[in-house]
Amino acid sequence: MGRLDDIAITTLQGEQTTFGAFADKAVLVVNVASRCGLAPQYEQLEALQEQYGPRGFTVLGFPSNQFLQELGSSEAIEEYCSTTWGVTFPMSERVRVNGKSAHPLYQALKETPDASGKAGRVTWNFEKFLVAPDGTVTRFRPTTKPDAPEVVAAIEAALPA
Repeated sequence: MGRLDDIAITTLQGEQTTFGAFADKAVLVVNVASRCGLAPQYEQLEALQEQYGPRGFTVLGFPSNQFLQELGSSEAIEEYCSTTWGVTFPMSERVRVNGKSAHPLYQALKETPDASGKAGRVTWNFEKFLVAPDGTVTRFRPTTKPDAPEVVAAIEAALPA
């Protein structure tokens, strides 16, 4: 996988940036969906953001309707996330995570195998990719909770010195 830094990202507020804007951080990239049964993971993601944010970590949410469980507009997504879960971490505009029109970041991240050695398509909402400042990627499947010991250990190991 090449460097991710040049990959363009449009924020939920419509601003243009790149993944490189987060290059000095440990970044937990998560495809989120407001109407998913796993949506309570937002609470754990926000807790990680609050705990590790000051130490060079951020969650980066990518709302996706790929599994038909996301709200229709950026405004609705932003309102739901902030009022329901108190989300403060950055989020992108709605994206696709699988298929030919998948967001370029997901095209790259899906090359990373999970703990069982399986790479490929995102299986459901709330799949997690931890990108360390050195570019190392660790993949966690949707049912692995954000505060699971293996996720927390990977975040702590990836924090900048």
